[in-house]
Amino acid sequence: MSFSTLPEWLAWQQTLHPSTIDLGLDRIRRTLVRLGWRQPSCPVITVAGTNGKGSSVALLNSILREAGYRVGTFTSPHLLRYNERIVIADREVSDASLMAAFERIDAARGEDTLTFFEFNAIAAFLIFETAGLDAIVLETGMGGRLDAVNVVDSDVAIVTSIALDHCEWLGSDVEQIGREKAGIFRAGRPAIFGSLSMPASVQGTADAIGAQLRRLGQHFRYQRDGDRWTWQGSRTSFQELPSPALVGDIQFDNAAGVLAALETLSDRLPVERSAIERGLQKVRIAGRFQRIRGRNEWILDVAHNPAAAQTLASQLAARSRTGRTIAICGILGDKDAEGIAQALRSSFDEWIAAGLSGDRTISPERLAERLRAGGASVSMMAPDVATACVKAAHLASPVDTVVIFGSFLTVAAGMEWLQQQGWTSERS
Repeated sequence: MSFSTLPEWLAWQQTLHPSTIDLGLDRIRRTLVRLGWRQPSCPVITVAGTNGKGSSVALLNSILREAGYRVGTFTSPHLLRYNERIVIADREVSDASLMAAFERIDAARGEDTLTFFEFNAIAAFLIFETAGLDAIVLETGMGGRLDAVNVVDSDVAIVTSIALDHCEWLGSDVEQIGREKAGIFRAGRPAIFGSLSMPASVQGTADAIGAQLRRLGQHFRYQRDGDRWTWQGSRTSFQELPSPALVGDIQFDNAAGVLAALETLSDRLPVERSAIERGLQKVRIAGRFQRIRGRNEWILDVAHNPAAAQTLASQLAARSRTGRTIAICGILGDKDAEGIAQALRSSFDEWIAAGLSGDRTISPERLAERLRAGGASVSMMAPDVATACVKAAHLASPVDTVVIFGSFLTVAAGMEWLQQQGWTSERS
């Protein structure tokens, strides 16, 4: 198969496999064998977890880049451009590189019908092969054990946190989900767990695999003192570090886990304190409590499960405010809308339920019902996020704040609308 544009390739990939999500490693392994792909020679860090994956990848990339290393990152989903998923030395991969990889993959897959995400992951592996990288950072798409990324044998694995999400694929409780996420661990290699609350199944999986599990609060820890913090690892410590530039208390957990991972790689990727400081101060990631100033303040956050919603509620409560806070909420139908609303019901003065497009969506009317069941005072509905933004802009005074959240799709649509208004400068 051959197409002349990237959108044509992506549209075709979405129709190739009978299921959008089909966890398993057999198809991707067979294709990689036919491609002659080999495991990377440079250090690889794989990041899994319910929340905090994207922030941890951004922190790793920022610190390693400040240390002078050439880093490749693979993340998903994207917000505005598919190319965001594969980044080399802070530059998004080109359409031409992606299409060349897709042609090789299609020629090698034989009778296997790969999923959209499997095409994406294999393309990243092929592009990284010839990129002359010093380090690779991979983010799992869903779960861990059967995620396409898990064909790569990472040198260190990070599981950031465990909470309820994707329950129809990963399990109905945190023990089952923890077992799936910990499936990225490898025998004899370090495995970092970046939260204080850890399901027993994570320890059990690490023991069964033979991984070297290191937990926040036991094998590494941190202490905050105003806007500075101290990190203590197994062999090293750093006093008086600057706070991560990413917003929220949870980012200290993420940063602590990242430093624990880098400590395990210090013989292959030594990092000076100065690089850590610069990396912490310069790190950026779109859609995570991202603040934009237009006629009023707008906040973009991809929180799409109750645990992430609780973090968003804490971040909103910690900020100074003078006016009202208005929610634009768009959530996919298979998410816990009621739980998200319950976590945020006291955070907003007005709620607008926005429709999304795609196979897993529900109508704004049905979303409003579910949000109200969780205690949200939904006053308006909109067929799409752009219309919701127009409604919110009319409602908001210059001292009000509008928060767009609930899904990557919601944030992407909100970001596009804000850019159309010329409101793109991030507020610090």
